[in-house]
This record gives sequence, structure tokens and C-alpha cells, in this order.
Amino acid sequence: MNAPPILVTGATGKSGRRVVARLRARGIPVRAASRTGEHPFDWTDLGTWDAALDGVRALYLVQLNGSRLVRPFVDSAVRHGVRRIVLASGRGLDDPDYIQGSSGIRDAALDSEAAVRDSGLEWTISRPGWFAQTFTEGIYANAVRAGELRLPAGDGAASFLDADDVAAVVVAALTEDGHPGQTYELSGPNPVTLTEVATTLSAATGRTVRYVPLSRREYVAELVEQGVPATDAEAFANVAESLRLGKDAHVSDGVRRALGRPPRTFAEAIQAGSAWGGLCALSS
Repeated sequence: MNAPPILVTGATGKSGRRVVARLRARGIPVRAASRTGEHPFDWTDLGTWDAALDGVRALYLVQLNGSRLVRPFVDSAVRHGVRRIVLASGRGLDDPDYIQGSSGIRDAALDSEAAVRDSGLEWTISRPGWFAQTFTEGIYANAVRAGELRLPAGDGAASFLDADDVAAVVVAALTEDGHPGQTYELSGPNPVTLTEVATTLSAATGRTVRYVPLSRREYVAELVEQGVPATDAEAFANVAESLRLGKDAHVSDGVRRALGRPPRTFAEAIQAGSAWGGLCALSS
């Protein structure tokens, strides 16, 4: 008799695709669900929910930011006999001023966490901070390709986290004992400034990458000139503001608690990235 699969939503995202790869490397059946992936799943199309959950024993739940769809989805998971849930949440939820203008997203994420905790199922919550891969496959990858990180982040720093460490924690929580009832706040082992980020990226790519600190006004004006709507440019500036204020500079113990080892450094995460091609694209 075949083992029931583990459902991974957001299976094409930074953490989701790594979770899928790790589970499959261990021979564990996986249902990789996303809007454009192997198994069709769309948070806003309730008609895709039942097919995604049918026969599933555990799931990694990557929520749709700002929505309140996790609670009804968890209710559906309970009806389908799911026994274990790992929720992708985020660092900074305990700080109402973490990112300006994010109160709606924060409130929805807190509701998602409450829904999981109240579900009666075995639950674990992953609260990662800034991914190191933000610079190689995320919102700042194009800036790295251009050779300049132009951000209104001042001298701020963050304890950037390897997405592979996030996936390792999630897989452990999905497949091992000892993790239900845990909330893991995840970070790298030390704060890294954007100047240090640029130096590390330069060494890894073999090309010069500079960090150019901008004022908020300069940053928003540059984005608008590039065709970004003003409201979106302001939202991007709010995200960078959390870096300037050092909101993610503190170090958390979630990786060590979950895996019994320290997290990778930013440099280790970036250097390991070349093995899966993320940095090859930057240096080509």
C-alpha cells in the first residue's frame, strides 16, 4: 500500500521547491501544488482545494499574504483527515511597526497562526526572516545583475537566512517527532550589512557589486522612473525601511532548536547557491 502524500503549497517558491526536493530525495510521496506547477492549486479558487487535500497526511502551508483563507483551508484539511500542518509564517509579527503599512498583512498572518494552533492537529509554525536568496532569485536579483544595490537601508543589517535551512526545518517538522507545538523563529547566525552583502556577492559572482545607500525619496523616484506604480514603490521602500532600522538584525535560535546545528552564514548560503545555478545566472 502506498504511503499517503505530503501536500506542499507554494511548491514553486523559494522554500516550497526546496521542501519538495528534500522530501523526494528521501523517497517520500509529495503533491507539489501551485498555480503553475505539477498539481493545480490556487488560493482564490476554492474548487482546487479538495483535490489538493484528498488523501493527504501532512501539509506545508504557504499562505497568500494579506488574505484570510488559511482558516477555512485548515477546516477543510481537518475534514479530509490531515494530521499534521507546518505553516510558513514570518518574522516580525510580534512587532506592529515591523513594516509600515503592513497592518493588514500582519493581522491576516496572525489569524493564520491562530487558525493552525486552534485546529486540533499537530502543528508547527516556521517564522523565517530575510532569505539570503533574496539577492540571487528574489526581488533584488536584478539589482545584483546590474552591479548596484540601490536601497534606502542606510547602515542597517539583517541576519540573512539560507532558504535551504528553512526547507530543512520544514521537512523535519513534517516527518519527525518532537516538532508539533513549536514556533520556530528562523535567522542566520549573525547580522550582515548591505555593504558586506555586496562584498560577498562580488566574491561569489566574480563581478563587482556595490551597495549604494539612497534616501527614501531618491529610491521611490528611481522606481517610479522605471515604471513602478507609486504605491508599489512606497511599499518597496517600507520593506527596505525595516533593514535601515535593523528590525531583522537580531539572531534567533529556531534553526538550532529544530535541527540541532547552527544555521549557515550568509556567505555559505551564497556560495552554496552556485551548485543549483542561482549565481551562475548572475555571472553569465
